[in-house]
Amino acid sequence: MAEQQTRGDALRVTDVTRDYHRPRASLRTPAPPVHALRGVSLSVPHGQRFGIVGESGCGKSTLLRILAGLDKPTSGTVEVEGRDITRLRERQLRFVRERLQLVFQDPMSSLDPRMKVGDIVAEPLVAQGLGNRKERVAELLESVGLGADAARRYPHQFSGGQRQRISIARALAPRPSIIVADEPVSALDVSVRAQVLNLIADLVDELNLTLVFVSHDLSVVRHVCDHVAVMQAGEIVESGPTEELYENPQHPYTRRLIAAVPTLEKALSGVTAADLNQEHPS
Repeated sequence: MAEQQTRGDALRVTDVTRDYHRPRASLRTPAPPVHALRGVSLSVPHGQRFGIVGESGCGKSTLLRILAGLDKPTSGTVEVEGRDITRLRERQLRFVRERLQLVFQDPMSSLDPRMKVGDIVAEPLVAQGLGNRKERVAELLESVGLGADAARRYPHQFSGGQRQRISIARALAPRPSIIVADEPVSALDVSVRAQVLNLIADLVDELNLTLVFVSHDLSVVRHVCDHVAVMQAGEIVESGPTEELYENPQHPYTRRLIAAVPTLEKALSGVTAADLNQEHPS
């Protein structure tokens, strides 16, 4: 489903498809295609907090990789700040690496356990030949609530929430204009998810960033994003302002996703009077 596109978009995707092929079952039959993306179109204006939500296997991670220049679409175009990156070679993608950075799902697997935190955060600065690394690393660690002393320690010495803060600091190091977060809180304890989400939202506002937030959880997207696109089977089936979509979903799949969001009312509806009496006998 195409959206109306405006000039000055941070990201623009037009009719993107991505097909994969399974291994051939026999020499006589061609490999069956897998349609990961089916004509996806969207635009993300500068400064917007844009959510992409859907169940596992819907194609959202494939779309994320294409946005970041880590994969190529089978057809269609992808533009980053007005520049078509669809057919650029790896050595031509430095522009994307400077303007767009990723925050991954599992911070433990995305952080090199052999490197100190200061070196991890400085890695994008080294790769792009940017100076003042020590001062920049200290500034970044302070901005995510860890303090400059964290630079001398290793990832395993931090909690899951703290490691994700390190990942966020590394993503911010080269001063990007776009942050793409792939399920950034799904691997964290429930008790620290809100803290990390609030940190992301605050930094996006403070630094005037564009955020693309990928999640399977509509309640998380509602907390962070002001616009959301719902994906199913490689297609965007519905999109719009987050509160409007949440309060008045039009597509049956969106309604099912919202119905699956746990709430206190739903939890209490499954508790019978007998259960309550058993827990609190008179």
